[in-house]
Amino acid sequence: MLRFGGKPVLLACGATDMRKQINGLSAKVQTDFAMDPFDGALFVFCNRQRNRLKVLEWDGDGFWLYLKRLERGHFRWPEPDGDGMMELSAEEFEVLISGAKLAQKLRRQEIKGGKLF
Repeated sequence: MLRFGGKPVLLACGATDMRKQINGLSAKVQTDFAMDPFDGALFVFCNRQRNRLKVLEWDGDGFWLYLKRLERGHFRWPEPDGDGMMELSAEEFEVLISGAKLAQKLRRQEIKGGKLF
Protein backbone atom coordinates (compact mmCIF):
# COMPACT_ATOMS: atom_id res chain seq x y z
CA MET A 1 0.00 0.00 0.00
CA LEU A 2 1.17 3.52 -0.74
CA ARG A 3 2.33 5.73 2.09
CA PHE A 4 0.86 9.16 1.56
CA GLY A 5 2.88 11.18 4.05
CA GLY A 6 0.37 14.03 3.96
CA LYS A 7 0.68 14.49 0.20
CA PRO A 8 -2.34 15.72 -1.72
CA VAL A 9 -4.05 13.07 -3.86
CA LEU A 10 -5.31 14.34 -7.22
CA LEU A 11 -7.49 12.13 -9.42
CA ALA A 12 -7.82 12.55 -13.16
CA CYS A 13 -11.58 12.06 -13.61
CA GLY A 14 -12.68 9.91 -16.51
CA ALA A 15 -10.53 7.47 -18.48
CA THR A 16 -6.82 7.76 -19.22
CA ASP A 17 -4.84 5.79 -21.79
CA MET A 18 -2.91 3.29 -19.66
CA ARG A 19 -0.21 2.94 -22.33
CA LYS A 20 1.14 6.25 -21.01
CA GLN A 21 4.15 5.95 -18.74
CA ILE A 22 5.95 8.54 -16.59
CA ASN A 23 6.65 11.04 -19.38
CA GLY A 24 3.18 10.81 -20.90
CA LEU A 25 1.37 11.09 -17.56
CA SER A 26 3.52 14.00 -16.34
CA ALA A 27 2.87 15.77 -19.66
CA LYS A 28 -0.87 15.16 -19.17
CA VAL A 29 -0.66 16.71 -15.70
CA GLN A 30 1.04 19.81 -17.18
CA THR A 31 -1.02 20.27 -20.35
CA ASP A 32 -4.50 19.01 -19.45
CA PHE A 33 -4.61 20.18 -15.83
CA ALA A 34 -2.09 23.07 -15.81
CA MET A 35 -0.37 21.60 -12.76
CA ASP A 36 3.25 20.85 -11.94
CA PRO A 37 4.00 17.11 -11.58
CA PHE A 38 7.02 18.07 -9.41
CA ASP A 39 4.76 19.57 -6.69
CA GLY A 40 4.90 16.40 -4.60
CA ALA A 41 1.28 15.36 -5.05
CA LEU A 42 0.06 11.90 -5.99
CA PHE A 43 -1.58 12.00 -9.43
CA VAL A 44 -3.97 9.09 -10.00
CA PHE A 45 -5.28 7.83 -13.35
CA CYS A 46 -7.73 5.06 -14.27
CA ASN A 47 -8.46 3.21 -17.53
CA ARG A 48 -11.77 3.02 -19.40
CA GLN A 49 -12.69 -0.41 -17.98
CA ARG A 50 -11.91 0.92 -14.47
CA ASN A 51 -9.89 -2.16 -13.57
CA ARG A 52 -6.43 -0.52 -13.66
CA LEU A 53 -5.03 2.57 -12.08
CA LYS A 54 -1.67 4.30 -12.10
CA VAL A 55 -0.27 6.67 -9.50
CA LEU A 56 2.46 9.13 -10.46
CA GLU A 57 4.59 10.43 -7.59
CA TRP A 58 7.63 12.74 -7.48
CA ASP A 59 9.77 11.89 -4.43
CA GLY A 60 12.30 14.71 -4.71
CA ASP A 61 14.86 13.13 -7.02
CA GLY A 62 12.78 10.94 -9.33
CA PHE A 63 9.33 9.74 -10.30
CA TRP A 64 7.58 6.63 -9.05
CA LEU A 65 4.84 5.03 -11.14
CA TYR A 66 2.59 2.60 -9.28
CA LEU A 67 0.18 0.29 -11.10
CA LYS A 68 -2.72 -1.69 -9.68
CA ARG A 69 -4.70 -4.14 -11.82
CA LEU A 70 -7.86 -5.75 -10.49
CA GLU A 71 -8.46 -9.33 -11.52
CA ARG A 72 -12.19 -9.00 -10.76
CA GLY A 73 -14.42 -6.00 -10.20
CA HIS A 74 -13.71 -2.38 -10.94
CA PHE A 75 -12.92 0.91 -9.23
CA ARG A 76 -15.72 3.40 -8.65
CA TRP A 77 -14.25 6.26 -10.62
CA PRO A 78 -15.65 9.78 -11.11
CA GLU A 79 -16.62 10.97 -14.58
CA PRO A 80 -15.03 14.19 -15.85
CA ASP A 81 -16.64 17.49 -14.98
CA GLY A 82 -15.20 20.99 -14.90
CA ASP A 83 -11.41 20.81 -15.01
CA GLY A 84 -11.35 17.00 -14.80
CA MET A 85 -9.21 16.84 -11.65
CA MET A 86 -10.49 16.02 -8.17
CA GLU A 87 -8.62 16.31 -4.87
CA LEU A 88 -9.12 13.58 -2.27
CA SER A 89 -7.89 13.09 1.26
CA ALA A 90 -5.70 10.05 1.92
CA GLU A 91 -8.63 8.35 3.65
CA GLU A 92 -10.98 8.98 0.70
CA PHE A 93 -8.37 7.59 -1.68
CA GLU A 94 -7.94 4.45 0.42
CA VAL A 95 -11.71 3.91 0.37
CA LEU A 96 -11.75 4.43 -3.40
CA ILE A 97 -9.00 1.93 -4.15
CA SER A 98 -10.30 -0.66 -1.67
CA GLY A 99 -13.92 -0.31 -2.83
CA ALA A 100 -13.67 -3.17 -5.34
CA LYS A 101 -12.27 -5.46 -2.63
CA LEU A 102 -15.10 -4.52 -0.29
CA ALA A 103 -17.74 -5.10 -2.99
CA GLN A 104 -16.30 -8.55 -3.74
CA LYS A 105 -16.27 -9.45 -0.05
CA LEU A 106 -19.91 -8.38 0.36
CA ARG A 107 -20.94 -10.23 -2.79
CA ARG A 108 -19.43 -13.52 -1.53
CA GLN A 109 -21.57 -13.56 1.59
CA GLU A 110 -24.81 -15.31 0.71
CA ILE A 111 -27.69 -16.15 3.01
CA LYS A 112 -29.38 -19.51 2.41
CA GLY A 113 -32.09 -20.85 4.67
CA GLY A 114 -31.35 -18.29 7.38
CA LYS A 115 -27.65 -19.16 7.49
CA LEU A 116 -24.78 -16.99 6.37
CA PHE A 117 -22.39 -18.78 3.99
